[in-house]
Amino acid sequence: MAKLLRDTWLLFRANLRSTLRNPIWIVIGLFQPICYLLLFAPLLKNLAGSPGFPKGGAYNIFTPGLIILITLFSAAFVGFNLIAWLRGGVLERLRVTPVNRLALLLGLVARDVLLLMVQCALLAGLALFMGFKPDMSGLLLLLPLLVIIGLLMASCSYALALLTRDEGALASTLNFFILPLMLLSGVMLPLTLAPDLLQQIAKVNPITYAVDAARALVAGHLDDVSVLRAFVIFAALAVLGLLWATRTMRRAAM
Repeated sequence: MAKLLRDTWLLFRANLRSTLRNPIWIVIGLFQPICYLLLFAPLLKNLAGSPGFPKGGAYNIFTPGLIILITLFSAAFVGFNLIAWLRGGVLERLRVTPVNRLALLLGLVARDVLLLMVQCALLAGLALFMGFKPDMSGLLLLLPLLVIIGLLMASCSYALALLTRDEGALASTLNFFILPLMLLSGVMLPLTLAPDLLQQIAKVNPITYAVDAARALVAGHLDDVSVLRAFVIFAALAVLGLLWATRTMRRAAM
């Protein structure tokens, strides 16, 4: 265990330093969510108070969904870096070192989750100036949920990257799954505005429960059943995703 923690820490520091040398990707990752916040959220003001629209104001409904959106996309596309590693022979060189194979994955995921937290914090900070009024206790409790979701998405992204080994195939695969999951989660508009059929389909979408939990936490409803449900669902999925990525990483590094 001590070797695993040490190797993970060393790889985390090395990966973080490499990312900070070219921080433009952190900014680029924020561009789309900021566009939504500046250009789409104001359109929801006229919907606030209408039948089916949840209470709390447009920004308190839209911002939590946007935070879940940035968590999904920022963590889901980290696999492109690993494909570059494969093509550049980095993974091959690490394979001949005594580094723990699980630490290879954990060092990358820890870096990704940290950068994700920075992006979410910057987005929430900007939203505060536009009318976002969250319950601070709920906002803090939202952070571990985002960490779990980020862990899940990053693990799956690395596993898919090792399986596809091609940027085009990875991008197509990710978009094939993430786009319908996003649209059927109520990220942009509350599902209470959707037809009954879409609401029923959304019940099998795990992202729906993350969005519901995020909105409940921001509203200060810490004991809402959606919060516990989201933590349980994504904790279980994160464990499965981590096991899948670890197994794929070990095979690639054998």
